[in-house]
Amino acid sequence: MAKDRSETRAHILETAARLLHDEGAAALTTRAVAQAAGLQAPALYRFFEDKDALLDAVAEHVFAAYVREKTPDEDSDPVDDLRAGWTAHLGFGLANPALFGLLVTPGRTSPAAEAGLAVLRARVHRVAESGRLRVPEPLAVELIHAAGTGAVLTLLAGSTEGLADAMYEAVAGRILTDAPAPPAAPPDLSMLTGAEHALLEEWLGRG
Repeated sequence: MAKDRSETRAHILETAARLLHDEGAAALTTRAVAQAAGLQAPALYRFFEDKDALLDAVAEHVFAAYVREKTPDEDSDPVDDLRAGWTAHLGFGLANPALFGLLVTPGRTSPAAEAGLAVLRARVHRVAESGRLRVPEPLAVELIHAAGTGAVLTLLAGSTEGLADAMYEAVAGRILTDAPAPPAAPPDLSMLTGAEHALLEEWLGRG
């Protein structure tokens, strides 16, 4: 019985996600979703309290795979990983414009959006640990998130080519420091005699 309920819920979410992708947010009514899923409208309320709960569940359903793909690779360079996350964020927004619009609606919180922010925070924290962050972590997260959201919305409106790269470079220039210089190679002292080594150690010890 529990399996049947889980399968029905998954079917509803897949149907709703397809409607959202194909027809936009306006088409995502409980009646339309129920009809497309082969159910009576009241049946949806056995799974979702209201339309907002349905929208949140759809967002989580579609966003789950994306968040898994966005999880930082602990073996990668933190700054490279941050750039990869930016690219993935823009790619998701452009591929899912209706869902992206729901996720960034002012005043509306979504578990899916919070999951995405958690991944961004993890990426920024890795950059901070590497010593490459010039601003506090919360500010870096806000700047990247705001720039990424604005970039997607502007690109969806038909912006010119090159905007995404230019915006990232602007934000990166504000929040990132230059890569630390590699440590200097130790001097080659192989030409010193034993006595000279001893004298050098004595001088260093006096310092």
